[in-house]
Amino acid sequence: MHRNNNRNPRNDFLNINIGRRALMKSSLLGGGAAAASALFGGLIPAAAWGVDAASKYEGPVVETTAGKVRGVIQGGTHIFRGIPYGASTAGSNRFMPPRKPEPWPGVRDAFQNGPTAPQLGGPPNALILNHKEPAVQGEDCLVINVFTPGVNDGRKRPVMVWLHGGGFASGAGSAHAFDGTNLARSGDVVVVSVNHRLNIFGYLYLADLGGEKYADSGNAGLLDIVAVLEWVRENVVHFGGNPGNVTMFGQSGGGLKISTLLAMPPAKGLFHKAIIESGSALKGIRREEANKTTERILSKLGLQANQVDQLQTLPVAQLLSAIDTRGAAQGTIPFTIAPVVDGRALPSDPFDPTAPAISADVPLIIGSVNTEGTFFTPPDSPLFSLDEAGMRARLTPRFGEATDKLIDLYRKEMPNASPSQIYFLITAFPTAAITQAERKVAQGKAPVYMYLFTWETPVEGGKRHSPHTVELPFVFNNVADQPEEVGNGPELQPLAEKVSGAWTAFARTGNPGAAGTPKWLAYTSNERATMIINNEWKLVNDPRHEARLIMNTLPAPSAS
Repeated sequence: MHRNNNRNPRNDFLNINIGRRALMKSSLLGGGAAAASALFGGLIPAAAWGVDAASKYEGPVVETTAGKVRGVIQGGTHIFRGIPYGASTAGSNRFMPPRKPEPWPGVRDAFQNGPTAPQLGGPPNALILNHKEPAVQGEDCLVINVFTPGVNDGRKRPVMVWLHGGGFASGAGSAHAFDGTNLARSGDVVVVSVNHRLNIFGYLYLADLGGEKYADSGNAGLLDIVAVLEWVRENVVHFGGNPGNVTMFGQSGGGLKISTLLAMPPAKGLFHKAIIESGSALKGIRREEANKTTERILSKLGLQANQVDQLQTLPVAQLLSAIDTRGAAQGTIPFTIAPVVDGRALPSDPFDPTAPAISADVPLIIGSVNTEGTFFTPPDSPLFSLDEAGMRARLTPRFGEATDKLIDLYRKEMPNASPSQIYFLITAFPTAAITQAERKVAQGKAPVYMYLFTWETPVEGGKRHSPHTVELPFVFNNVADQPEEVGNGPELQPLAEKVSGAWTAFARTGNPGAAGTPKWLAYTSNERATMIINNEWKLVNDPRHEARLIMNTLPAPSAS
């Protein structure tokens, strides 16, 4: 989906509308007793969620720096939900760096997902699946879920911290699709999934108008993640994890967040490996652009430049309405709300013009899926039924004189591909991921492992359909629980074991070698070894070499 090395981040996944699968995923956010009971498979009956009954459940208890938490055990995995890693971000804490949670007395039941960050949109009731209720949104959203094979056992398992997608605008780590039960058990790792501030609450740049008080407002959401990593350092040993072996992994917006955290001094040393799935960010938002967004929002709220403090008193719904462009006139400029190169928490662009020196020693896995854009395309879209002329009409404005050559290259690779398939393949070429890998490799300090996920879901669309997010059920080893994403079939579980096995092997050793897969060599500027992931895995040097060379010659897109 990326087409040149200088891509403006606004054209990545920063301001996308939630697609049909994103809506489906957001509909699976657990919230409340009924959802928790369903998620635990009836382990604790719904009637037992009253205070008196719940207090009788003798689940595993773990000490944290803020107090003790009690979880549940499901299929051998110890699960703790809604653990606070920070205080509420409401009121005077709004736009501020995260603060430690208030300690609690006794033992806190960690049975239910905590609040998700305030965000726009939500699924219609028709998309609520498996009897899961939509999650409660609120500013007391600095919570994590922990999945671990054992607690208080002296083990030092690798720790994998999951960052969800949704750009910097939406989503939640507590979504059912990101349940870490199976991954923790099969990989013998500790999985930590994160909720953190998003959109206007996490990335509204107020420093130039509000002064030192708001110096960190443009990156508050990422500083929340830094607070999670600090929580891991201080607490994960009691959950059977090794604070000295922490891997961040994230997809789409989660990959963008990881890309940025790799360039942030506050995060240095708090994680040791990273996996970036379909979310390679090269640049952040410039202060000048961030200020323009802030001015537009203040104007929409009827505030003057000297009334920044009033933003801390406005209702959540009013702030969200100020950034809501849904239903606006065609051509309305979206709000660019994302991490800001503020010279402070984020001193420079993450991977432009070079990879960040402060994380040079952090090994990476970087990759993408074969037809990213089919995720955002409704099944009845004309893009799925293009003829030859329609395909060329769509591609030419974007790729100019290179269009014919690109079509010829993909036709040679896949002679039976339809015009729609060729369109989706060309528009998904992972130029940003390759650029990020090249700049990381140039440092010569740590290995980079590249992949292209080409497995095709049978659920929606036409042939050769590998949409954005399609790898996630395999990464989390949850294919049996997500037929709406990947269908059914005997090949699913073996592939899930290989993919989740490679991810956990990387977390354990820094090398993604997994049983039943070819040796995965590191990416270099010469060979460009890339693992093609499908039911059969194959290591290929510089796949689609000629297309890569063409993509590198294309001009940067105009700002819009």
